[in-house]
Amino acid sequence: MKSTVVGSFPSRESSPSNFKDKLLNTFGSYDPFKQAIKDSVTSQLDAGVDIISDGQVRGDMVSIFTEYIPGMKIEEGNTFIVGKIRNPTQEISIKDLQYAKKVMADYYGGKIPEGKGIKGIITGPNTIVHSSRITSFYKNKEDAIIDLAHSLKVEADAIAKKVKPSYIQIDEPFLSTGMVDMKTAREAIGIIKDGLEVPLGMHVCGILKDAFKDLTKFDVDILDFEFAGNNVNLGVLEENASLISNKKIGFGCVDSSVNTVDDIEDIDNLVSKAIEIVGKDNILLDPDCGLRRAPEDVAFEKLRLMNQIKDKYNNS
Repeated sequence: MKSTVVGSFPSRESSPSNFKDKLLNTFGSYDPFKQAIKDSVTSQLDAGVDIISDGQVRGDMVSIFTEYIPGMKIEEGNTFIVGKIRNPTQEISIKDLQYAKKVMADYYGGKIPEGKGIKGIITGPNTIVHSSRITSFYKNKEDAIIDLAHSLKVEADAIAKKVKPSYIQIDEPFLSTGMVDMKTAREAIGIIKDGLEVPLGMHVCGILKDAFKDLTKFDVDILDFEFAGNNVNLGVLEENASLISNKKIGFGCVDSSVNTVDDIEDIDNLVSKAIEIVGKDNILLDPDCGLRRAPEDVAFEKLRLMNQIKDKYNNS
């Protein structure tokens, strides 16, 4: 059993504090988020996380991608679809992932141990389109979703080739809402998955009662769901365990919706039930969702307790 994170971690921009950084800032080359990436990675590793993220420190999950995709624009924090969606104008997350991977290697003395790694995270085409307003070109969301899937596949392939992550995660919280056409959603995820050189996971938060069976049909290797923040999904998983025998489960076992530290007995009980349902080797422990809104000490302690439980069962 391994552990991971859904993605985001508490972060803050930094200001240049030494001569080199001040000089870089003068020429517009200073990166105010680089230290946040390093801090995020180090906190995850100190907490015992096996498969880390770069902390997703640069902004909200939609705009960090749509900023670089032609056919989309951002105004006052809102995303609009204003023309045909095309391939990104640049690689979006590669540099952050490469830097995070270097921080991880340095943490371990120069070489990342076997079984440890980093994952790339991409906000899914269904969620981005349903979070955006179509103002021109597209008559329906479904056509925009398919075009966006082709665009995001460019980023996914680049991550697989240049970062060599443990896997890539597609974030699709909208798939549990009932607002998304599941046939189109499966086609879109299939476009990203096609020929991908690393495993593909998909994170869907929310109550899964009405969506679970559809989600099991997606061509992904890992399905990541929340189980700590609601009292429905565990029963849904237990009732439908036979449908996911060919996939691993990302098992959200700490509650990301509250900014207090979880009770370790609650985490233990959830993980114990998960092991009974799908088996220890088929589980990736993680929080329910990203931890961006939590105080840094609370986010760290949530991850530390999660990994304490992981170690308990791995050593038993």
